[in-house]
Amino acid sequence: MSPLAPDARPAHLRLALGVLLVVAISACGQKEDAAPAATGAEPAATQPVQPPAQAVSAEVAALSADDLRKKATEAYQESKLYAPAGDNAMEYYLALRDKLPGDPGVSSALTDLMPMTVIATEQSRDRGDFDEAQRLYGLIEKADKSHPSLPRLKASIAAAQEAEIKRAEEQKLSAEEEAAKKIQLEKERLAQQQQQQQQAAEQLANQQAEQAAAAKREADQKAAAQREADQKAAQQRAAQQAAPKPVEKATVSASDLRPISTPAPRYPIDALRAGQSGEVQVEFTVAADGSVSSARVVRSDPPRVFDREAVAAVKRWRFEPIGTPVTTRRTIGFNPGGG
Repeated sequence: MSPLAPDARPAHLRLALGVLLVVAISACGQKEDAAPAATGAEPAATQPVQPPAQAVSAEVAALSADDLRKKATEAYQESKLYAPAGDNAMEYYLALRDKLPGDPGVSSALTDLMPMTVIATEQSRDRGDFDEAQRLYGLIEKADKSHPSLPRLKASIAAAQEAEIKRAEEQKLSAEEEAAKKIQLEKERLAQQQQQQQQAAEQLANQQAEQAAAAKREADQKAAAQREADQKAAQQRAAQQAAPKPVEKATVSASDLRPISTPAPRYPIDALRAGQSGEVQVEFTVAADGSVSSARVVRSDPPRVFDREAVAAVKRWRFEPIGTPVTTRRTIGFNPGGG
């Protein structure tokens, strides 16, 4: 169980109160009804309850505020809410309030501890454990002098003490019997207090476990979402790596051209009749598949006589595929007496 600061503890104490009150009330409800109802009407017949000189022990009161806060947390974790004397959350909080009167967390913690302390006081009274009842009464009185349970507790403890005295006188208990009774009372008190405080602590532990489980579920969901995102990113990277890479274009020059078909140009009729010769330099581009994609006249002699036939011939040329386009120039001669 993780330590809780005083200002965080009241919310958890309220959760434990429900179970603790049900257990405790069922144990003391009938005895409370049996307590003398006329004590308020006959105050002279009762013996006023005298709480201990110090509700908080001197050792506890001497601790620093930081030590008291730490001790209060430890006592609460160990289910020591109001007992044993000198080492319980109630005393540590009361001493801490004396040092830090305005601390709202301390006041809230004391408020939430009060119902359990009242119930424990009633149970101590009903067991005849008046020393413990008076000690707890002193804690309640120090925590809140105007608490509505104080008059009732004071009167009922005094009445129970008086009834016990009368019963003891009637039975004339021996010293041995008295000692045995005190031992038994102490055992019953410790067992009852331990059970009640353990139940309150278990309620708090269960809630903290639920909160931890919820936090773990949320963390697991986030981790699963992150894993899914990482997996998708990895798949995308793998797909990109597996995709075929574009073939890098090798450097190709005109010397790499291997002709497959280079038909000769037609001789213009007029030039042939006139016995006219000449030449045309054509610039053309061989596409990757070996076809000629474009052609243009760079120079011709004589001008414009053989241009058209030279370009037409070059466009019909075919070369071996070269993988990347290449632009080159060729000079085509026209000779009427040639083969």
